[in-house]
Amino acid sequence: MHKTHPKGVRARVLLSSVFGPYAQDDEFGSRSINPMELYHNQVTKAQGSFSLRRFHRSWGILMIQENISAPCTVLDFPSRQAFARELQAHPYDIVGISSIIVNVGKAREMCRMVRELSPGSTIVVGGHVAAIPGIERLLDADHIVKGDGIAWMRQYLGEDPAAPIRHPALSSGFDLRVMGVKVPDRAEMSATIIASVGCPMGCNFCTTSAFFGGKGKVLNFYSTGEELYRLMEEAEAARNVKSFFIMDENFLLQRKRVMDLLARMKAAGKSWAFNIFSSANAIRKYSYEELVELGVSSIWLGLESPRSGYAKLEGTDTLRLTRELREHGIVLLGSTILGLEHHTPENIGKEIEHAIAHQTDLHQFMLYTPVPGTPLYSEMEEQDRLLNVDMADIHGQEAFNFRHPAISREESRKFLDAAFRGDFERNGPSLFRVCRTTLAGWKRHRNHPDRRVRERFRRESRMLRHVYAAMLWAMEHRLRKANRSIALQIRALREEIQQEFGFFAAATARVLGPVLWWTSLREDRRLARGRRYEPATILARRNWSET
Repeated sequence: MHKTHPKGVRARVLLSSVFGPYAQDDEFGSRSINPMELYHNQVTKAQGSFSLRRFHRSWGILMIQENISAPCTVLDFPSRQAFARELQAHPYDIVGISSIIVNVGKAREMCRMVRELSPGSTIVVGGHVAAIPGIERLLDADHIVKGDGIAWMRQYLGEDPAAPIRHPALSSGFDLRVMGVKVPDRAEMSATIIASVGCPMGCNFCTTSAFFGGKGKVLNFYSTGEELYRLMEEAEAARNVKSFFIMDENFLLQRKRVMDLLARMKAAGKSWAFNIFSSANAIRKYSYEELVELGVSSIWLGLESPRSGYAKLEGTDTLRLTRELREHGIVLLGSTILGLEHHTPENIGKEIEHAIAHQTDLHQFMLYTPVPGTPLYSEMEEQDRLLNVDMADIHGQEAFNFRHPAISREESRKFLDAAFRGDFERNGPSLFRVCRTTLAGWKRHRNHPDRRVRERFRRESRMLRHVYAAMLWAMEHRLRKANRSIALQIRALREEIQQEFGFFAAATARVLGPVLWWTSLREDRRLARGRRYEPATILARRNWSET
């Protein structure tokens, strides 16, 4: 039990993410291979200018800021200089630093800077970096917070840690860039709802599950469908959104909450779209009709390996499941783990082929990685199999950090690269695949008996009528020589869209398509010259007074 800060809710609080830049190598642990972009980092990284480029806010510190009464500043994506200026500009009583494990070097430097520039501040470090065994010896902090930072900070300020959670207005992302064009943030209006943290499935490699208590544990911020409904209704009214990214490691697992939410949506005639995470065993608890009526628009689905033995895949024909979900217009992001214990140089190629055969719209490949704080890390440590790898390189997108029984560290890097290349070459750009699934959903459900469902598919089909048709034209012409088979598939889809939506789709493809052809070509040239994207610094104050 930690003591309350002497000033209580009068204490001035600074909450900061680690400083940038993020997508280039530096002395503090940044890596060019590990940018601050979820999709380009580990999903569409091999797709060049067709890759989805997007940033996401540091939701954890925004949630803490919203749920304390103290005057609080959030500094998101600061430069090292901006962090120093903020420390010198205001007398902060508490400085909270949020970091993931790979950025421990930056967290260490930020602690040093606080001691130098704001010596009266209490330093609190949280986020996944807190899971590192012996973290207290790696950086100079007064408090290390593992798990629920909201409850911890409330208690530290003398507030009720069990008070209801107030949810801030969170966007699903910002600075979306596709084919060399930055999409205005207002054009992709979607709100993030953080329903719970942790995952009861407890896969041995999962950092999130381990961080919030491990197997069988989940912390619900909103336990009922009614609570989620009210939260979404407020977001819809205040921000005119109908699409929600639900941050919950396995949203469909809590069926009663989900079905209560669906009942409230039906009663109120709400036509909402949900982008969720779910396991295969949880999806199987629902009929496709229930998923469609609920508004499930996309699912991040762990496929791992057909021989992995994880409970979430038990008894599931994942090839059939993914095909049928896509036929209902549900966009899929599949996730596959490479380098499991049973993998060898002889069989891993077949497992990569199996993953690619799912034809998910997007596909994440990750190396089996013992991350500090996880059961897998403890197991590897006990077996003396951990390699001496810098923590900045323990992220699953570079090479093994442990001794595998059959695959070397260098081979792991080659297999990972081959998986991303193979998926792109066999299945084409993810943008093309998303278009294909969206069209399938529109054609199947445009005449659905439920007005809410018809409205959702009408909204989601709008992009097919103009921008998607143009993107397909550009992709087709860019790939005609590089990958003729995929180019022909893209052309067939474009012609199907034009036949479905008529003159406007065809005209947009012919007019805007060449523009996107040129911008994507320019983007590939920029990337070849080393172009990197970084998020801008964002500063926000709450309960603040300069006096």
